[in-house]
Amino acid sequence: MRRQPLVAGNWKMNGSLSANQALVAALLASRQGMEQVEIAVCVPYPYLDQVSRLVQGSWLALGAQDVSAHAAGAYTGEVAAGMLQDFACRYVIVGHSERRTLHAETDVLVSAKFAAVQGAGMVPVLCLGETLAEHQAGATLAVLFRQLDAVLAEHGVGAMTSCVLAYEPVWAIGTGLSASPGQAQEVHQALRRHVAALDEQVAAGLQIVYGGSVKADNAAQLFAQPDIDGGLIGGASLNAKDFLAICQAANY
Repeated sequence: MRRQPLVAGNWKMNGSLSANQALVAALLASRQGMEQVEIAVCVPYPYLDQVSRLVQGSWLALGAQDVSAHAAGAYTGEVAAGMLQDFACRYVIVGHSERRTLHAETDVLVSAKFAAVQGAGMVPVLCLGETLAEHQAGATLAVLFRQLDAVLAEHGVGAMTSCVLAYEPVWAIGTGLSASPGQAQEVHQALRRHVAALDEQVAAGLQIVYGGSVKADNAAQLFAQPDIDGGLIGGASLNAKDFLAICQAANY
């Protein structure tokens, strides 16, 4: 079974009104050669309105980079899932390594955010990843399974039917390093088997994308692996030419 590939750009804390306009215009003008790929851009909160209007009625999906676990209330600076829904977001990243490490987000909190996204009818992109120390200690799968099991235990395997998993080795984010296609495939296969132990059909349909320094020159090899269903793209998503090349590499 071959799942539809997904390539999602994570702009992180980058962008401006003028830069966003130019980037989205370049993407929307370049659908040819990427017809089989679901493509999304996950933008900073202040630009949701602008980009939502730019992509309205198009094939380009909108996503957010984080969400509050709370639906409403006295949570200054937080953004609720219902607010993201108002801007027609389809995807919401939860548990990104930068949130886990820089903001001390726990597996329990990430699981609550995951539920908030699904409860508002959107698709959580659940990030899983190990640090360099954990990688070198051979603890990769133990860490990933712990992060994933926090969601599975709370929400059940059925929750995997409307989510995306993103394997993002922390040691390969923004460092220029990347897992080899074989290494990444091995991890993706292990994640799928972990879910399959609970429900084989759900596991077969689960999109698992890779998010560790994907570039135009390594995307094709990564996406050719049977259990890698696309990518969560950081820095390269800010350059239309590079991002489009990655999207084209996913058009299998």
